[in-house]
Amino acid sequence: MNGASSLLAPIAKRLVGKVALITGGASGIGESTARLFAKHGAKVIIADIQDELGFSVFQDKSINGGISYVHCDVTSESDVENAVNTAMSKHGKLDIMFNNAGLAGQLYENILAIEQKEYKRLFDVNVLGSFLGAKHAAKTASKHAVVGLTKNLCVELEQYGIRVNCISPHFVATPMVQKAIRIDTKKVEEIVSSAANLKGVVLEARDVADATLFLASEESKYVSGLNLVVDGGYSATNIAFPVSIQKFFST
Repeated sequence: MNGASSLLAPIAKRLVGKVALITGGASGIGESTARLFAKHGAKVIIADIQDELGFSVFQDKSINGGISYVHCDVTSESDVENAVNTAMSKHGKLDIMFNNAGLAGQLYENILAIEQKEYKRLFDVNVLGSFLGAKHAAKTASKHAVVGLTKNLCVELEQYGIRVNCISPHFVATPMVQKAIRIDTKKVEEIVSSAANLKGVVLEARDVADATLFLASEESKYVSGLNLVVDGGYSATNIAFPVSIQKFFST
């Protein structure tokens, strides 16, 4: 095969025969991942509280029927259980559980400014939601927050051949982030880029979806207990991002 014709060869589908449930799948990283998974042959159920957006993704004819939608508030155990049961009843199995749903809280100068109600909502969505997703996808439980939950479940579920990993991305200019900090996509990307260790590239929802595709596919068949950090090295040393945010809001 010559070089020209090889460029036209179809991309190998890496999730053929897999069934995936993605919470928070109606927009942002979840939507990007759902579309990517479907492109690679998976049957995808997106679970979200954003019904209008969820149904618009479900009805997108370019996806060729690879995605379905179920209403789900990840802080409600009955909703999460229903989403898992929907996957099972519709497709007979569940191979991939992506606990993606999350909230971006407001930025505060110090802890005294944070309202208890808002803190509880953040914890319920970001941590309890992951716990409930893991519980009903694997019929098990744990007592750690997300990264600790991943490590614990990795040990607990390996005897059943179930791999457990998590992804820790840097700021992505998703609709949720834009709404939380009240600035548009371009400005979010400018702020993140100015504070980033890794210059010349911008983190996008598709990048996180690509990382999720790797962890969901057979290419990572012996990877478990991993916190895959997709932040351009930010978490290693960088304190510039919160400083940049402070400067932005003080001007």
